[in-house]
Amino acid sequence: MRKRFVVVIPNDSGGEAVFPMKQWVREHMQSEDLAIDLEHSTSHQMRLALRRAGWTDTDTGTEIRLVEPGTIDPLGLAVIEASDNEAGDDDLGQSFALEFQLRDFLAQNLETIKVGGTRLVLYTDSKGRDGVEYPTDVGPVDILAVDALGNFVVLELKRSRSPDHAIGQLSRYMGWVKNKMDKTKSVRGVIVAKSITDNLRYAASVIPNVDLYEYQVKFELKHRTDFETVLATAANSASQDKH
Repeated sequence: MRKRFVVVIPNDSGGEAVFPMKQWVREHMQSEDLAIDLEHSTSHQMRLALRRAGWTDTDTGTEIRLVEPGTIDPLGLAVIEASDNEAGDDDLGQSFALEFQLRDFLAQNLETIKVGGTRLVLYTDSKGRDGVEYPTDVGPVDILAVDALGNFVVLELKRSRSPDHAIGQLSRYMGWVKNKMDKTKSVRGVIVAKSITDNLRYAASVIPNVDLYEYQVKFELKHRTDFETVLATAANSASQDKH
């Protein structure tokens, strides 16, 4: 029996969306992303190219399921981004386990974070669709925001190291927003990752209106006093309240 090749996109509720591999890759990626000719490659060639790019595949017997780096296959397969395993990455420290966790954290705290010296708000279109995974003709934008002047800011997120091909993805989204949305507004691009590579710095240095940010995850233990001290403090506070 011939197996079908599919791209699996997990969602936050534990479900999944499944797409024919060739169709999805051709709609969301470019040939330079995988270093192959997407229009003329076979399914097996495309599968190998995705694996070289850090994707993981699962053979269920009836289909080959391909899952992006940094996500988890609903069947239970944890997928680790390939670049995390490169030499020198052991000091990356704490990072978000899943890319959607980084996305959701930023989206929920966007108005408290300064980007480019200004605070942003999540974009909401006329239909009430917000800017999280905002759909475009060239793929979903991780976060689409606007600044105080209504100018667009496109955020591309990478939970760990950010490969230099991220600049191609970001430019594609920026171009779509510039041409398909309000043309009177400017468009800035932002890449957020645990670690920004030198390759990406060089690539971004010749692209106007693009900023690079590294995030840090802070874990802190707060010491609590022993139980007897807690009770004594509470009793003292209650006594003062009576007076």
